Amino acid sequence: MRVEQVTPGRRASARLVDGVLTRDLTVGGKRWTKGRRLSEDDLLALAAADEGPPVTVLLVEPGELHEDDAAIRLAKAVAGENLDARGPKQSRLDLVASTAGVVTVLVPELDRINRLDPLEVFTVFDGQVVEKGDLVASVKIAPHIVDAGIIDAAARLAGFGSQPVVWVSKLLKRRVGVVVKESIRGTARARFEASVRSKVDGLGSKILDIVYVEDDADAVETAIAQFTRGAETADVVLTAGSASTDPRDTFFTAIDALGGRVVRRGVPAHPGSMLWLARVGGTSILGLPTCGAYSKATAVDLLLPRLLAGEPASERTVAKMGHGGILTRSQRFRFPLYARELDAPDG
Repeated sequence: MRVEQVTPGRRASARLVDGVLTRDLTVGGKRWTKGRRLSEDDLLALAAADEGPPVTVLLVEPGELHEDDAAIRLAKAVAGENLDARGPKQSRLDLVASTAGVVTVLVPELDRINRLDPLEVFTVFDGQVVEKGDLVASVKIAPHIVDAGIIDAAARLAGFGSQPVVWVSKLLKRRVGVVVKESIRGTARARFEASVRSKVDGLGSKILDIVYVEDDADAVETAIAQFTRGAETADVVLTAGSASTDPRDTFFTAIDALGGRVVRRGVPAHPGSMLWLARVGGTSILGLPTCGAYSKATAVDLLLPRLLAGEPASERTVAKMGHGGILTRSQRFRFPLYARELDAPDG
């Protein structure tokens, strides 16, 4: 990088074409912002302007990048699917969601890139649910000129695009079955059905059926089998009425009888820490906590979108919820739209 100066009101050398301004400047009544690359016309305008103090200009040399070019390359290195680029403007380039979905951020990789001076990559929370057009991440370069090798180093950390650092998983139109023990009755049942339909419809999926069953192993097994075998196989089954701490609860014995397994009893988040997650064949089964039946926003409203966006019923899917798992009202911006105004107990 070469450092030169240009003086308003005086003719400048042609070698300053593509030079970069280091501070804001008003020329002919127009505001020029720092980072501007000077054109031939700009140099003529400067020469015709009122005389003023010298202004520092930076010249890009081989192996270096202007901040905007560096931001574009960095964004390409970190961005995955379903993200659109906006900008850059003054070296900041925004990545916005091209569809409604769930954000994934590879936090360790993000940390390693941000250790590289002077690169900046900042995102929303991993697991946050976003709508089309929402801001998901931004990249920015601090100085006006940066060594291209720094961007190459960031690309290596991001796997040269083979493994992005941030992306949006689209919410898919999934088939959802619901199995509920008949112990949920009356007003509670109506509130439960309204709550479940709000969640599933709000995430763009479809409820196949809501089945009420006696607290009997055979009855529960038959109901779950309805959604895990045959033509009407569901992608996700929601359940309610289980005793989550009882290993002999009929939901658990039915899952075992069908060749499935319980993946997690409890999740690292509150409210909703007592929900459980299982799998039978290719179907995820989610046991809703008691408060899930009463129109409250819980961990369900962050885990269910992940499942409907294609994440598996796995220990890893659950474990990621611990960071940011205190789900007070101040965290409601991370939830799907339907859940942002629901009640929640204090953390």
